[in-house]
Amino acid sequence: MLHPGQTIGILGGGQLARMMALAAAPLGLKCHVYAPAGDNPAFQVSAAATIAAYEDKEALAVFASAVSVVTYEFENVPAATAAFLAERVPVLPGPRALAVTQDRFTEKSFLRDIGLGTPDFRAVDDLASLEAAVAALGRPSVLKTRRFGYDGKGQTVIRLESDLAEAWDTVGRQPSILEAFVPFLREVSVIAARGRDGDVVAYDVCENEHRHHILAVTRVPAALDGEASHAALEHAARIATALDYVGVLGVEMFVIADGGRERVLINEIAPRVHNSGHWTTDGAETSQFEQHVRAVAGWPLGSAARRGEVVMHNLIGDEADQWRQILAEPGAHLHLYGKAEARPGRKMGHVTRVTPPGRA
Repeated sequence: MLHPGQTIGILGGGQLARMMALAAAPLGLKCHVYAPAGDNPAFQVSAAATIAAYEDKEALAVFASAVSVVTYEFENVPAATAAFLAERVPVLPGPRALAVTQDRFTEKSFLRDIGLGTPDFRAVDDLASLEAAVAALGRPSVLKTRRFGYDGKGQTVIRLESDLAEAWDTVGRQPSILEAFVPFLREVSVIAARGRDGDVVAYDVCENEHRHHILAVTRVPAALDGEASHAALEHAARIATALDYVGVLGVEMFVIADGGRERVLINEIAPRVHNSGHWTTDGAETSQFEQHVRAVAGWPLGSAARRGEVVMHNLIGDEADQWRQILAEPGAHLHLYGKAEARPGRKMGHVTRVTPPGRA
């Protein structure tokens, strides 16, 4: 267990690391951020920073000696980096969570093995196996690289008119997974935390709206019937326990109609704080970022109680230029990430609006 004054190491220097460092400071904990050269907004608010490649063992060893625990802001941490650090300092969430969630086929297989529903899927390793998978799952279906895809990158929809050779080229002829197309009613997610003692705390189910494959709006609570909402929360807790997970994770799900009732299928797991949980900073008793810090530090988890009805909008690209108007709006909570350049599709910040009970 960490004590106030000790240091958490964070791999990755983006906005998630930035918000973790901001959450750690009021608890008396320091953060040391390790990231390659580039635009690293977390450096602006961290107690220490290291600019080095994830493969630089000398720099990693110095980093490990300066911190009491290591965590990460993104799941594509090189496995060798995590293993090297784990020999010197606790790395949380642990290596198994990374191994399972870095590969979409491994992740879907894990979910199926613990009895949770997902879209049907097949492994794709070449054009011939893609043809066989499409024959089994039909069209439309979704072809995704097994590793390194996010925000719609590394995937393509197989439609009736799609040429399979072109689709295989689109994903770079990399090991992939074909998933059955799901005619979902809406997309939801659960943000949950698991402590070192096995305690699990989950936030209310969020409803998410994506535009151009990027999360645009999160609303809490989700428009979801009670049975499906209970199942979504239970699924997230089961995943965290099965992975012996420590920290915050996001579980993305599809809501489908099933014989007059709603049911959830799991789309994917994010082994980190999650964009759809940004609302918790202003809309919950304990933010997801503080919750993650508490978990990896070995501290008791905080309350996930919601403060009202919440809507969170991502500010993407030049939408962040609206900061003056947002600041002038009563009740709007603005968060800018300190990134040097706004580009189309780049998350520059978010704004959260909370309607307390009785004012809806």
